[in-house]
Amino acid sequence: MKLIIGNKTYSSWSLRGWLAAKQSGLMFEELTVHIDGDDWQAMKREGGEFQPSAGKVPVLWDGDVVVWDSLAIMEYLSDRVGRDRFWPKDDAARAMARSMVAEMHSSYLPFRRECPMNIRRQVPIDLSDDCRANIVRILGLWAEARARYGQGGPFLFGTFCAADIFYAPVVSRFITYGIAVPGFAQAYMQALWEHPWMQEWVDGAMAEEWQIAQFEVTPGA
Repeated sequence: MKLIIGNKTYSSWSLRGWLAAKQSGLMFEELTVHIDGDDWQAMKREGGEFQPSAGKVPVLWDGDVVVWDSLAIMEYLSDRVGRDRFWPKDDAARAMARSMVAEMHSSYLPFRRECPMNIRRQVPIDLSDDCRANIVRILGLWAEARARYGQGGPFLFGTFCAADIFYAPVVSRFITYGIAVPGFAQAYMQALWEHPWMQEWVDGAMAEEWQIAQFEVTPGA
């Protein structure tokens, strides 16, 4: 398999696809592209093997199979290795985890817009009421998952699963922008941030020389 991802510093969807590939346990080749660079822009115009994704990352190639969009990649890998590797075994827990992942995939536009992912920075900012409402909603979901299904470990549903994969960039954003969270969320964030795969991703981001100017400007400044 081959996984095409964007800059580790900025690309939240790439992080999700990459964590899904790691969780699958399958071997894959990682190809990183500078998402704002001339080479990647040229590749998008030329089409070729990147065309199915409309020039977006991540993209998973598995033989003749092409999968784009991080949620589709995770579901494809789940089909390959079995859903129990990605989802809680309990029916009720799995239903909630799927709902949380779907909500993360489709919602929280104010939060995404005001707090773009930038792993290399720590910049406290003022947030709009809509963004704060998004954060309250996310923390409420985290609290419910931890209270109902988190007894088996430090992650949202105890053991590391699809929900943690999809909320990993949120943890990064909370850290970057100095967003205050209650104690239970701090403990969850620490567990996720210290996960070996997250540390591998963070180390890769820190080693990148690329910068995208629009993501280096403090929002609201």
